[in-house]
Amino acid sequence: MSTPAEWVEVASLRELERRNRKLVTVGAEQIALFLVDGEVYALADTCVHKRRSLSKGTLLHGRVICPGHQWSFDPRTGEADGQDRCQPVHAVRVDDGVVYVDPRPRALTAEESR
Repeated sequence: MSTPAEWVEVASLRELERRNRKLVTVGAEQIALFLVDGEVYALADTCVHKRRSLSKGTLLHGRVICPGHQWSFDPRTGEADGQDRCQPVHAVRVDDGVVYVDPRPRALTAEESR
């Protein structure tokens, strides 16, 4: 049985539309928000590989590129191309132009994300 989401307001959609990304802090969690093809996604900001800030990376062809060693992450699943580790993801909800996240991350294995 899954635990209900704990929705926390973190940003406006308008803020994300300006830069397509935003770093937010919820409690002890640093969360990188990304706007990709009109959808908002949330990843733990610290890369699982080299501990770099993903919010300082690049969005390229719908992928989040880490500024450390250019690992490429799927923002929907956290899956890294050709790697066996996934970036923890956060549930996202958008209501009336307001972005909410569940601060509890969920780390998927590469196999689970397929």
